[in-house]
Amino acid sequence: MTPTSSVYEACQSTLPINTTLSDSAIQKQMLQCIASSNANSIDTFFLIYASSLVFFMQAGFAMLCAGSVQKKNVQNTMLKNLLDACGAALSFYAVGFAFAFGGSYEEDNTGQTTFIGTSYFFLVGMDDIMFWMFQFAFAATSATIVAGTLAERCQMTAYLCYSLVLTGFVYPVVVHSIWSPQGFLSPNRVDPLWGCGFIDFAGSTVVHFTGGLTALIAAYLLGPRRGRFYDFRGRLLETPNPMPGHSAALQMLGAFILWFGWYGFNTGSAISITGPDQNKIISIAAVNTTLAAASSCFSALATNYIIAERRTGEGEFSLKAAMNGCLSGLVAITGGCAVVEPWAAIIIGIFAGLIYLFSSNVLIRVRIDDAVDAVPVHMSNGAFGSIAVGLFGSPSRLELAYGHSKHVGLLYSGDGVLLGAQFCGVLFVLGWVTLLMLPFFCILNYFGWFRSDLLNEIAGLDTSYHGARQVDIDGVDMELVAQLRSRQKNSRNRFSQSSAEPNLSTSNLDASDMFAFGSSESIHAIDTASVHLSNGAFDLGRLFGSPSRIELVS
Repeated sequence: MTPTSSVYEACQSTLPINTTLSDSAIQKQMLQCIASSNANSIDTFFLIYASSLVFFMQAGFAMLCAGSVQKKNVQNTMLKNLLDACGAALSFYAVGFAFAFGGSYEEDNTGQTTFIGTSYFFLVGMDDIMFWMFQFAFAATSATIVAGTLAERCQMTAYLCYSLVLTGFVYPVVVHSIWSPQGFLSPNRVDPLWGCGFIDFAGSTVVHFTGGLTALIAAYLLGPRRGRFYDFRGRLLETPNPMPGHSAALQMLGAFILWFGWYGFNTGSAISITGPDQNKIISIAAVNTTLAAASSCFSALATNYIIAERRTGEGEFSLKAAMNGCLSGLVAITGGCAVVEPWAAIIIGIFAGLIYLFSSNVLIRVRIDDAVDAVPVHMSNGAFGSIAVGLFGSPSRLELAYGHSKHVGLLYSGDGVLLGAQFCGVLFVLGWVTLLMLPFFCILNYFGWFRSDLLNEIAGLDTSYHGARQVDIDGVDMELVAQLRSRQKNSRNRFSQSSAEPNLSTSNLDASDMFAFGSSESIHAIDTASVHLSNGAFDLGRLFGSPSRIELVS
C-alpha cells in the first residue's frame, strides 16, 4: 500500500483478477478488508495515545521525587528517573519483551503453559510492535517506583544495574505468568487456574506490587538517610526526623501528572477499542479510576486529621496524606478497574487511604526510610487492589472483560475461589521478586556498590556524581567539602600503598579518614563547633547544619 493509496484501493488490489466469486461475495470480502484495516489503524492510534499517557507518568514520578528530596540531591534524583526509562527501553527491547510475551500469540503454542517466553528477542518476528511500546511504558513504570525510595543515598551504578535486571528479567516473568495466554496464572488461558485465573486488569500486582516490593527490599538493605532515625553518634532519635522535601509544589505537580497518566494506564489495558463492548470496558475503567482516587484522597486526609487531633489536640490538613492517599487509590483500583462497579471503586479507595496511613506508620516504627512513601502506596495497595477483586468482582463486568464469570467476588455470593486465586497471584509475585532481588541487592551491598559513602551523602549526590559547583547548597559549605575530599583522597592513597593487611585501627586515622571509611564506631561526639584534624581544625557548623565536633577514640 503506497502512502497515497486509499484503504479501498489497497483492499481492491487483494482481490484475485480472474475470480468466479459472485458480486455479493466480492462485496462482503471488500467490506471485511476495509473494516479490518480501519480497526487496526484505530487500535494502533489508541495504543499510541495510551502509551504516551503512561510514559508521561515518568515526568510525574520525576517531579514527585525531585520535590521530596533536598536541593543538593535534585539532579541525582532526576537523572535516575531518566535512566529508568532509557534502561527499561533497551533491556525490554533486547530480552524483556521476549521473556514476557514470547510465543504467546503463535498458533502452535495455543493451550500450552510456560514459565517464560522464548521468542521475539530484539522484536524479531513480532508483527504488532506497537504492543511492545505499550508494554515498555509499563515496565518503565515498575522500575521508576524504586527511584524515590532510595533517594539521597544510593550509588548511580547500583541503580542502573537494578533497573536493567528488573525490567529485563524479574518483571517480564511476572508479566508472562499473569498476562500472557501461556502463563499459569493467566485468566486468558484455555484452562485458567481454578476456572478463573488471577485477575489483574491493569497491573496492581504485576506493576505496582512488583516495584513496591523491590523498593522495600532495597530500602531495608540500604539503610536510612543520615539523620532520619539516628543522630550523628548513631544513637536512636526519640522522634524520627521527618526530613521533608524542598518543594511541595513539585510534589503536587507530580501527583497530578500521575493521576492524568493513570487514565492511559487503566483504559489502555483494554488494548483494543474496536472490539465488541470494548467501549463499555474502557468507560468503566476510566470512571472507577476517578472515583477511587477521589475517595482515597478524602479518606487519608480525614483520617490523618483525626489522628493528629487525638495526638496533639489540634488537627492537621496534611498535603502529603492527601496526595499519597490519592495515589494509593489509583494503585488499588488498577487491578480491578474494569471488573468492579463504581460504588465498589469508592469503597476500595476509602480502604486504600487507610492502608497507606497504616503502612507508612509501620515503616517508621521499624525504621525503614522511604523518602516518597512508595512502599505504602505501591506495595501495600498493589496487593490490596488484587485482593479487592476477589471481594468486589462483578459477574457482569467479569463476563464482559474476560468472557467468564463462573467464580465472582465474595460479596456477590461468590464461592471464594476467585479470592483464593488472587491470594495465590500475590504470593507468587512476593516469592519470585524476593527470591531474585534480595540476593541481588545483598551482592551489591557486599561489594560496596550500593550505598554512597558518608562524605558524598553529606555533601549531596549532585556534587559527588554530577559536578554541581553551587556554594552553600542546603547549608553545605562546598569549599569545606572540597578540603575534606582532598584529605579523603590522600588517606586512600596512603592506605593503598601500605601492606596487604594495613593497620586500620582508629588510632592511625584522622578525621578525614573517618569520612572516607564511614566508621561510625570511631565517632565519639559531635556536639561543639570544630573537628580536630591531625594538622588543624575545620568549622563543620555549616556542613552538618549545627555546631559539631568529631573526636577520635584511640
